[in-house]
Amino acid sequence: MSWGYMSGILILSGINLMTVLGLSLLTGFTGLFSFGHAGFMAIGAYTAATVTMKLNILPESMFWLHFYIALIAGGFVSMIVSLIIGRLTLNLKGDYFCIATLGFGEAIRLVLDNVQYFGGARGLPNIPTQGTTTLANVIIINVIAITVLVLIIRSRHGRNMVAIREEELAAQTIGIDIFKYKLTSLAISAFYAGVAGGLMAHYLGYIQPIMFKMVKSTELTIIVIFGGLGSVSGSVVGTVLLTFLPELLRSFSNWRLVLYGVAVILIMITRPQGLMGGKEFSIKGIIRFIEKRRHKEEVNS
Repeated sequence: MSWGYMSGILILSGINLMTVLGLSLLTGFTGLFSFGHAGFMAIGAYTAATVTMKLNILPESMFWLHFYIALIAGGFVSMIVSLIIGRLTLNLKGDYFCIATLGFGEAIRLVLDNVQYFGGARGLPNIPTQGTTTLANVIIINVIAITVLVLIIRSRHGRNMVAIREEELAAQTIGIDIFKYKLTSLAISAFYAGVAGGLMAHYLGYIQPIMFKMVKSTELTIIVIFGGLGSVSGSVVGTVLLTFLPELLRSFSNWRLVLYGVAVILIMITRPQGLMGGKEFSIKGIIRFIEKRRHKEEVNS
C-alpha cells in the first residue's frame, strides 16, 4: 500500500470519527439512539461547500481561513436544524425518537434531491479540494474535537447526561432538566456531524444526496456500538478499525461487504459490550497494565 492510499483511508477515518464522536455523546452518554445523522452530515457538507464556492469574500492567500469558516458554518447550520428537530421530537419516548430521526435523515436527502440550487440529484461538483481536507487538518480538528468532548463528559453537564442515560426518572427527580440536556446533546452531536460533512465535501470535491442515505446513518451507529457505548476511546478505535476493514477486504471484490458484515456480527456476539466496554485509554491505565504484565512474567519465571 502506498502512503497516498493509506493517508486517504486515514482522512476518511478522521471524517467518520467526527460524526461518531458526536453520536457517541448522544447515544453512548445520553442514551438517545439516532439514525438520522447522515442528514446532519448532508446539511454540513452542502453548507460548507456553498460557503467556499459561492461566498468567497477573502483573498485567495487566506483560503485556509475561509475553509475553516466554512466548516464552522456547516456545523452551526446543522446545530440550528437539530434544535428545531429536537424541539419537535425529544418528547417522544423510546423507539419513537429513533424513528423520527430516521425520517428526518431521509427527508433531508429528498429535499436536496429536488433543490436545483445545490445541484439536485446530480450533486454539487467542483468543490475546492486543494489545501482543504488534508491529513494534517483532519488530525488537528479530530484532536480538538476529542479534547472538547472529553471536557464536556467530565463536566457537571456530562455527568447529568450520563445520569439521564442510566435512569431518566431518577435524574428528573433530583432536579436535572431532562429536555434541556437532551437538546444540548443533540445540538453538539449535530455540530460535529456538520463539520464532518464539510470535511467530506472538501475531500471528495463532489457531493450528491445519495451519499447520505440511511445506510450511512446505520454505519455510524454501528461504529458507536462496536467501539463501546460510553467510551470515547472505543469510538476512536471502532472508527479506525471499521474504516480500514473494508479496504483490507477489497481483494475479495464483491464479497468484501459480506465479510465485513460477518466480522462485525462475530465481534458483537463475542463482545456485546463493544471493544472498550465503556472504558477509556489513559496513561495511568497503560502504565498499570505494563506493570501487571511485568509482574506476571516475573512470577512465572
